[in-house]
Amino acid sequence: MAEIPTAAISRLVTYLRILEQLEVQDVSRTSSTDLAERAGVTAFQVRKDLAYFGRFGTRGMGYTVPILKRELVRVLGLNRTWNVVIVGVGRLGQAIANYPGASDYQFQYVGLFDVNPDLIGTHVRGLQVQHLDTLRDFTQTQTVDMGFLAVPPDRAQDAAQSLADASVKGILNFAPTVIQPRTIERPGHTDLSDEWRGVIVENVDFLAGMKRLAFYILNPHLKDAPTPEDPA
Repeated sequence: MAEIPTAAISRLVTYLRILEQLEVQDVSRTSSTDLAERAGVTAFQVRKDLAYFGRFGTRGMGYTVPILKRELVRVLGLNRTWNVVIVGVGRLGQAIANYPGASDYQFQYVGLFDVNPDLIGTHVRGLQVQHLDTLRDFTQTQTVDMGFLAVPPDRAQDAAQSLADASVKGILNFAPTVIQPRTIERPGHTDLSDEWRGVIVENVDFLAGMKRLAFYILNPHLKDAPTPEDPA
């Protein structure tokens, strides 16, 4: 499989959301042009993104909505259950835990962790908040695929390390800071430490999003300009 740009994966998520909306509206067929208009990209970009993963439509007839939706669910790995823990159960962590849409996409919260003694032992959405020190023991008996970090910036690195130490391979970081994997210096090069091998970190930075939004409000023509891979 060719190298797939990160932006293409983000667009697949957008296409899936559009297909779900079309299905609710009882629309059975769509086209690259229709998807492009709804997603704010070009039809060429839609076809290029989908082509990374196979052939899903019929030339001149477009795409069957339920079939393309099913295939995108498969490509994105949403046809299996993903077990998730939340580290940091303050207001943001509780809001994430109570978000109703996660279970629709096979994301299942299985554990809540914090270091605040006032939160340990309390319950959120049927789960008891446990001390972060118990995370590694927890993952010995419960499969955990992802960890969501909803902690203050100065706690994020240590919390991420706790997840890596517990063999959690996916980290979604809501703290406005960069997570630095632990490394080991070897003669002539630097390697990731064993616990960080294969760990994927995704950052959700609300402040960065607001800064980009401010820039594009002042420069709307730049937001609409085609990218190099999106010929006009």
